[in-house]
Amino acid sequence: MLSAGGHAQVFVDPLNLSPRGLTDVPPARPPVPAQVPAAKASDPQPRETNPLPPDPFTSTQPVVFGSQIFTGRFGSEAFSGFNPDYQIAVGDRIHIRIWGAFNFDETQPVDAQGNVFIPNVGPVSVLGVRNADLTRQVEAQAKRTFRANTGVYATLEAAQPVKIYVTGFVRAPGLYGGLSSDSVLAYLDRAGGIDPDRGSYLEVDVLRAGKLRAKFNLYRFLLDGQIAPLQLQDGDTVVAYPRKHTVLVRGDVLNPYLFEFSKPVISAADLVAVARPRPSATHLSIVRKVGVDTRSEYHPLGAVANVTIQDGDEVLFTSDKYPGTILVRVEGAHLGERTLILPYGAKLQDALALLKPAPQANVDALQLYRISVAERQKEMLEASLRSLQTYALTSRSATSEEAALRTREADLIMQFIERARQTEPRGQVLLADREQAVNTLLEDGDVLRVPERSNLVLVSGEVLLPNALVWDPNARVSDYIQRAGGYNQDEDDARVVVLRQDGSVSDPGRGPLMPGDEVMVLPKIEAKSVEITRGITQIIYQLAVAAKVILDF
Repeated sequence: MLSAGGHAQVFVDPLNLSPRGLTDVPPARPPVPAQVPAAKASDPQPRETNPLPPDPFTSTQPVVFGSQIFTGRFGSEAFSGFNPDYQIAVGDRIHIRIWGAFNFDETQPVDAQGNVFIPNVGPVSVLGVRNADLTRQVEAQAKRTFRANTGVYATLEAAQPVKIYVTGFVRAPGLYGGLSSDSVLAYLDRAGGIDPDRGSYLEVDVLRAGKLRAKFNLYRFLLDGQIAPLQLQDGDTVVAYPRKHTVLVRGDVLNPYLFEFSKPVISAADLVAVARPRPSATHLSIVRKVGVDTRSEYHPLGAVANVTIQDGDEVLFTSDKYPGTILVRVEGAHLGERTLILPYGAKLQDALALLKPAPQANVDALQLYRISVAERQKEMLEASLRSLQTYALTSRSATSEEAALRTREADLIMQFIERARQTEPRGQVLLADREQAVNTLLEDGDVLRVPERSNLVLVSGEVLLPNALVWDPNARVSDYIQRAGGYNQDEDDARVVVLRQDGSVSDPGRGPLMPGDEVMVLPKIEAKSVEITRGITQIIYQLAVAAKVILDF
């Protein structure tokens, strides 16, 4: 469709997500009233840098789909690329070359009457000529004078500097400078972008002399990379209209945003097309407010053809699956496959039937590591650390000297807490009672480790020479400690823990040591407060058992 000035109008459909291309333009709407501050000629950029939008995956507030594009990157760069549909305007610079019988090589601006002047040819009208037709237009005029043996070439060297009004529901309405070839996105960006709380990304109009010049749907650019080229002129107005109907999307999707739609009721399939659920998503739940009531719906993704979404709904995509099989990893002295696929509900005895132990394997000391147990151990450790931190930071002092001592002690405690928080529990499940352990239900992600038989006993912690010693059936715990150089502290105050290969903890005074055991001598803790001493001792014991790590205070 041609406008009164002879220019083709561009129409990007704001009502549907699919573009309609060129079509009839609806009646023009008046621009939204807004104050337009005067802009300096040397100040084409916005006076504030657009802040980065919040991350939709971590933010607790709804993030509007589209707000992520207006961060200053469009407005900071001028676009001077070749646009075949660009129409030559007053002020554009045209580079003209003529060779052969007559030589001419010069760059000329388009004058106020829309002409460039060529010697011996005279004024050549180029106003409104498409960029792709520029050479043919100049050549046709020049050939009237030079009928033979003459070549002509013309190209647009630079687009015209213009100033454009940006108004409506943008962050900073005003007058902004740029090039006529710059996109509407650049001018919106210079105005701070669409106001994410009030503005529409579906309906942005360009007005010229109060009449509609083009309509833009920014979702087409966001989803498909489509933006219609448009030549802007000095005094054009870019208008962002109010936000339309919205739907909040969360959950197992690639686009967890607040989406805008042109209609108050859409099909769930349209929402799925823009939200783009992950492959793991199976269902969607709809929370809808009707008056003072809140109603909920729940639908499988495969049956959304007849489901409708209304303005203001909150839609959550979920993965509602029942596990059919679980994956168990096998490590250590095992000669078979390292990954076992077992049916959901399988027990330890089912995995044991598939094991192929190596000749040196110690199956009786089988170890089971579980992610959920490690997470629970981490939670219990964090609770102990928070309790210790409270004691350390709230202790009272009677004198200034005591206060100074407690301050230094608190600093040491905080350093200890920070180191303890960086320790990761292993999540080992105790399998000491084998008859009962074989009935243990396995979980997805479990790790079975088959240790090798060993004739060593490891001694670690507060001893002079932590080392691995050859197992002696007649030696006691104290003998191994002496062979490792003895205690680093008073023997009467020493705390000793014996860890078996199967994860159990043994009293060092009961029973002989077994090959593969580990003797851990825990450090003695001395603090001004009984609560702090008890708290640190408990944490050290937790780390020794759950992570096989000894931290000194």
